[in-house]
Amino acid sequence: MSCSWMIPVFAILAFVASAAQADVVEHTFNVATLSLPRICQPGNTSVTAVNGRVPGPQVEAREGDTVVIHVINDSPYNVTVHWHGVFQRGTPWADGPAMVTQCPIRPGHRYTYRFAVAGQEGTLWWHAHSSYMRATVYGALVIRPRRAGGYPFPTPYEEKTVLLGEWWNGDPVALESQSFSTGIPAPNADAYTINGMPGDSYLCPETTNRIAKFEVRRDKTYLLRIINAALNTAFFFKVAGHTFTVVAADASYTEPYATDVIVIAPGQTVDALMAADASPGCYHMAISSYQSAIPFPPRPAGFNGNTSTAVVEYVDATATTDAGSPVLPVMPKPNDTYTANQFYTSLTALIRPGRRTVPLTVDTRMLVTVGLGFSSCQPEQTQCNRSAPVVLANMNNVSFALPNTVSMLEALYRNTADGVYTRDFPDQPPVAFDYTSRGLLGNSPLASTGSPSTKVKTLRYNATVEMVLQNTALVGLESHPMHLHGFNFFVVAQGFGNNNGEAAGAGEFNLVNPQERNTVAVPTGGWAVIRFVADNPGMWAMHCHIDSHFAIGLAMVFEVESGPTPGTTLPPPPPDLPQC
Repeated sequence: MSCSWMIPVFAILAFVASAAQADVVEHTFNVATLSLPRICQPGNTSVTAVNGRVPGPQVEAREGDTVVIHVINDSPYNVTVHWHGVFQRGTPWADGPAMVTQCPIRPGHRYTYRFAVAGQEGTLWWHAHSSYMRATVYGALVIRPRRAGGYPFPTPYEEKTVLLGEWWNGDPVALESQSFSTGIPAPNADAYTINGMPGDSYLCPETTNRIAKFEVRRDKTYLLRIINAALNTAFFFKVAGHTFTVVAADASYTEPYATDVIVIAPGQTVDALMAADASPGCYHMAISSYQSAIPFPPRPAGFNGNTSTAVVEYVDATATTDAGSPVLPVMPKPNDTYTANQFYTSLTALIRPGRRTVPLTVDTRMLVTVGLGFSSCQPEQTQCNRSAPVVLANMNNVSFALPNTVSMLEALYRNTADGVYTRDFPDQPPVAFDYTSRGLLGNSPLASTGSPSTKVKTLRYNATVEMVLQNTALVGLESHPMHLHGFNFFVVAQGFGNNNGEAAGAGEFNLVNPQERNTVAVPTGGWAVIRFVADNPGMWAMHCHIDSHFAIGLAMVFEVESGPTPGTTLPPPPPDLPQC
């Protein structure tokens, strides 16, 4: 049986176990520009991609394997690759964020990333960590259990990778450069994509042949590995006529959670079982944007309100089955914060022998505001309107700037931090106020943000950190997906309004089975409390995974000191580490 109007263009990735254990997984990534057709516009656009594909190749390993990736930069841009969610224990030089752990790989140069995926299972991903190149330089990183183990849920019939993204008809790197120079935000994406394809909801002829297709067999169960690789957009995800059981988030197993909608912020991953138990036919898989900002942006200028689609097709239906147009799911409203919050707060960790547990004592406490503010044009913003303020993002009123002469990790290793960064990132905001009052929107002197600077928070080895991430309303309330490099953390509490420090005393902290993540969506007009143990020496960025916010300063860096043994000491850089 077939959906006759659709041409299959995407090969489904199904896992077939090999007979031999692979200890080393090795790939070569050729980063280069190529020409791809625009969406609903004539002509092509030039994009940067890995091995001629968007998304790039999927990297598959087993827990405990070593991954070796040779990156050859044949593009005209500097590039780095970040292995999102990989702890990089003992390999901090392989983490990838430009000017934090390495200088970029310059055009015509190469660098080999080497790291182990020990103590981790599940769905992670990789992406460029230099400019808006992440829009097209990304792919999945799947870590399966060791052969002696297995999943803590019924083994699925097949696994299918679902990469959600955004597409611009122009060059994203050029768009970012123009945005910085003018101080005007870059335009919204021209389309959302599933496995690099926009689907059939964009009313132009060429999209009818650019839709991802997922074939299923009735009464079989499938593991969907869902990754939000979008630069700026959180998504609602549904499949018409089907429900899900969430079993993992950010490569950490969860208690099974039944739902008909998945909410996923930029940077996050969700593993969900889907039973193919609907009437045989064709069904739309669909994503639509979750617009968390308050005030809500009106259409059409405020955001891309399109629904992007793929197709789930039953291949073992009878010849008499109606193979007409797929059924389209009913999507939540774009500003349905209730549905988003219900999903995020319903996830809890699956307790298993040997898993990490929540630290019950805290050494370092931090209250960190996250949001947007205003500042004057920077000298480098040559096309900026200097008679008007520009938006800068900040944490505790500090807008982060990357150094430009040496990476922060190299400065730490060589003890040359002076002139590169300072160790004075504040534990508290400079002024306490009603952080989420809507009366502050856009008209408060509190929104004034100073010039960007490079500040870090230094942590002693093995310190336990509790951080309250508090949204602010100075420019607009918005959910910020905050990603921490080098660690997972426990989300022990979250809520709306101001965090007044009473959640723990009121018994609102979950210290038994909180969800473990590497990226938390701080609620719109609210807060999240996270805990982690600083047992990984190095320089570890924490930033908003909305790239338009990261680019204007919504970031900071943890400097984690070495421990007392050779195995807990910052190692020397590899010999082929790129130089600035």
